Amino acid sequence: ILAASLLVATTASLKCIDVFFCLFFYIYFSGQVLSITPKTQEQVEILKNVSTQYEVTGLWHPVSPHNIKELTQVHLYLPGNSSETVKNLLQRHNIAHEVMLPNADEVIEMQMRNDSGDPRSGSTFYYRYHTLEDIYDWINRTANDYPDKVKAILVGSSYEKRPLYALKLSLNNRPNKKAMWIDCGIHAREWISPAFCLFFVHYSLSFYNVNTEMTRILDNMDFYVLPVMNPDGYKYTWTNRRMWRKNRSPQKGTSCIGVDLNRNFDANWCTTGASSNPCDETYCGSFPESEPESQAVANFLRSHKESIQIYLSIHSYSQMLIIPHILPLPFLSADLAPGGSDDWAYNLGIKYSFTFELQDRGRYGFLLPPSHIQGACNEALLAVKTIVLKVMEKPQASMGSRQAGPAA
Repeated sequence: ILAASLLVATTASLKCIDVFFCLFFYIYFSGQVLSITPKTQEQVEILKNVSTQYEVTGLWHPVSPHNIKELTQVHLYLPGNSSETVKNLLQRHNIAHEVMLPNADEVIEMQMRNDSGDPRSGSTFYYRYHTLEDIYDWINRTANDYPDKVKAILVGSSYEKRPLYALKLSLNNRPNKKAMWIDCGIHAREWISPAFCLFFVHYSLSFYNVNTEMTRILDNMDFYVLPVMNPDGYKYTWTNRRMWRKNRSPQKGTSCIGVDLNRNFDANWCTTGASSNPCDETYCGSFPESEPESQAVANFLRSHKESIQIYLSIHSYSQMLIIPHILPLPFLSADLAPGGSDDWAYNLGIKYSFTFELQDRGRYGFLLPPSHIQGACNEALLAVKTIVLKVMEKPQASMGSRQAGPAA
């Protein structure tokens, strides 16, 4: 173990040449994802402590320790250097667990492999994950390749002054066209989200005048697509900490970094389901729209609220479609997202406002392998097309009205 530790400490990239050593390495050093269902309140409290005391331990589900409850499944990511310690702690307290993903570090390494940065190299580009630099390059190339159909709009910038580019897809010059907004990557670790935005733009441009439904949609509606709403956090997941969730703004009076951008909008801000502690994953910020990223999106939507008819925010994981939380539903145990962008957009008057939680349901979680990107994107694409076609059937006079209650 000591020899392996020294090797890991001095080698940036480990390539296994001996099968036994590879097995040895991954047993002792690879991160793991555990599934745990606490049966008593005592076990609940232990899990809450585990998820907060170990700095690099990642609570995947639920998103906050405060939401851990008896007989409710918990998904916990353990890096290799703490997995045995935590598992021994669970065993001492008779807390049963199942290893959902035994080789998390290997999966992370596989996700970061990218043989080509050229978006014109073929459709396989859209079935891999890409660095922030590759995505910015793709945005520029797409706008240049389709100058009559695509326009890159600078919506704002991040805390670290990275640009927030939204692509406007407009396939014709029909007057008074309605529009749809899609943002991706609000949470940095949810890599399948930006992957979907890139896929959606590519599909729209490739299948216009080919696919009947897509042609009808694009003939009647423009699209604004923001591929990465949290570029600072996304960059950080590629360079420092794969499980990072928030943005990267320093918080005064503390050494903690970042705000949960999906708790930073002015809709039931910082109530139950969000945290006022800057160190927590669901920290709501010092005030609504305190972060330049959320403020930029909110300002853009406010200035286009007359034309934007549908709002979609793309997240992962759990394969769910979430409607705005406008009514109290005490009988549900699902996590709430006060300060969420979908609730705020609905309150703004965008009646058809949804959050998508893409694949999967926990087997890989935030580490969805590249081989699953195509299936996840096709599944989400079907949902988007269905929603847009249904909205297009509605009389224009009813758009923007909230009297009918939540969109179904």
